[in-house]
Amino acid sequence: MNDTRYARHTIAVIEDESHTRAIIRGLLRQLGVRSIVEAADGSVGLKEVIRSRPSVVLCDIHMEPVDGLTFVFNLRHFAVPAIARIPVIMLTADAQRETVEAARDSQINGYIVKPVSLAMMKQRLDKVLGFT
Repeated sequence: MNDTRYARHTIAVIEDESHTRAIIRGLLRQLGVRSIVEAADGSVGLKEVIRSRPSVVLCDIHMEPVDGLTFVFNLRHFAVPAIARIPVIMLTADAQRETVEAARDSQINGYIVKPVSLAMMKQRLDKVLGFT
């Protein structure tokens, strides 16, 4: 399923579990993504996003010490508009209505419930990247 359109994009993965980051990295590689940056929480993730300016951020919600919703809040309020507008897809095992609504209200661009499939990852990324 390697798609050359993905090769020119950098994707940031902010996820506290290294095993889950490895799975997501593998799915992204299957899609053709060559540039992947990673962070284990929202604080480090924000620094990495500012440094690398990815095309899209895939972010978990429940992380310590800085969770995904706090990361998105800080990103959306960043002083540089091009960084503040970077698309964020939440990637979490939490499908509770309150969490989904809080994420939606945080100006995210997509929501994927774990375990994530290659097809779902592709569908969400295609939409955010304008491939559909």
